[in-house]
Amino acid sequence: MDIVSNINTSFPIANVNNGDASIGKLLLDNGKIKIEDVERVLRLQKTEGLRFGDAALKLGLITESDIQQVLSVQFDYPYLQPNQGAFSKDLVAAYQPFSPQVEALRALRSQLILRWFNEGNKSLAVISATAGDGCSNLAANLAVVFSQLGEQTLLIDTNFRDPTQHKIFNLSERRGLSDILVGRAGLEVVTKIESFLNLSVLGAGTVPPNPQELLSRLNFTDFMNQSVRNYDVVIVDTAPASETSDAQNVASRCGGALLASRIHETRLSDLKNIQEQLSSSGVQIVGAVINDF
Repeated sequence: MDIVSNINTSFPIANVNNGDASIGKLLLDNGKIKIEDVERVLRLQKTEGLRFGDAALKLGLITESDIQQVLSVQFDYPYLQPNQGAFSKDLVAAYQPFSPQVEALRALRSQLILRWFNEGNKSLAVISATAGDGCSNLAANLAVVFSQLGEQTLLIDTNFRDPTQHKIFNLSERRGLSDILVGRAGLEVVTKIESFLNLSVLGAGTVPPNPQELLSRLNFTDFMNQSVRNYDVVIVDTAPASETSDAQNVASRCGGALLASRIHETRLSDLKNIQEQLSSSGVQIVGAVINDF
């Protein structure tokens, strides 16, 4: 039951006209304050001319991080407190939105919009040379920051060799892309991430014995075409490109690729080989990222 919506409209919190009513409701909805605290907050607010959040803070009922979180909801920029949700701690865009790492992700998002998505493209493959280069974490965090921008975003895990996205987002739905491609599931296996209103995730699904063949089928192309019709941004996680040609098949369906590497670990020769392979397939290399995820 939404407690605030059942309060009589004569209650003072409903008469605040400067946006504080939304702050109060959000604090209540998130369990940061109790209904019996509201009158104390309003009394102090009136006495000292404070905003609702500032009055609650002065009374010691909430913290600065609580205020930042409800403001993020007001401004459609959702993120989570460290103890919220069951996602991987590597999802820094969800848990550390003001960190240098996430500032870099937002800068990357801006570059991708200018260089790729504003050109009429909607899907992008994230590719690394080898396992451990941070490809999956980069793809997951990119999907979050695009969703925070208000873009309807779909993250797809096409790594049938060693899938990761179901772990990062703690997906209860174990079916995924592979099950769709063999006709054992439909779009109902796409998971809407409730913590981020504009984000959906499709896990890799059942690990198949023939990943390369599945990703070469026409129905994978059809699925990608359907995805770009239904979403503003489609981020695609891939298997390591130096170990299999899966990533090349995926990237050819997306048209563009973002190369992920790790400093002091990824070999330049591996990246060069991947670049040549993708270019020969008509895939545009949109950019390259040295990440520390």
